[in-house]
Amino acid sequence: MLMKWRSEPIFKNLTKVISFALSSIIVFTIFISPSLAVKTLMTGDYAKDTISVVKTLQTAVDTPKDSPNKDEVRTEALTLITDYISRYRNRGMVNKTQSFTTMQTALNAMAGHYKNFASRPLPDKLKERLTKEFSLAEKMVLRES
Repeated sequence: MLMKWRSEPIFKNLTKVISFALSSIIVFTIFISPSLAVKTLMTGDYAKDTISVVKTLQTAVDTPKDSPNKDEVRTEALTLITDYISRYRNRGMVNKTQSFTTMQTALNAMAGHYKNFASRPLPDKLKERLTKEFSLAEKMVLRES
């Protein structure tokens, strides 16, 4: 009887200690392990990022229809568009500028075509429009900065 009375609190405390240890291990593993977030290509400098995105996407627009790496170019362009828009859409100082709205219009048109017509190349009219809007956005961002 004396043995039962003493072993019961030890058993209860032992289960609490084990539960706490397992919980701690799980929590620390989640917070200490490296993040699985995607690395961003954006530097945080709006003007530099805009010019870089314009140059990269202009090469994607200029890629010939029969290019062997057109799928890679399309994937890279979509990733870059998503990265750029998600970086600057919610920044009040940036998203009210003319350069950003022009860029956003061009990027939405390009991404919309790539997502809806994945197997088709960019039409010539869209290429002309994108080239014009990219050029305009680049000029505006240089003037604004």
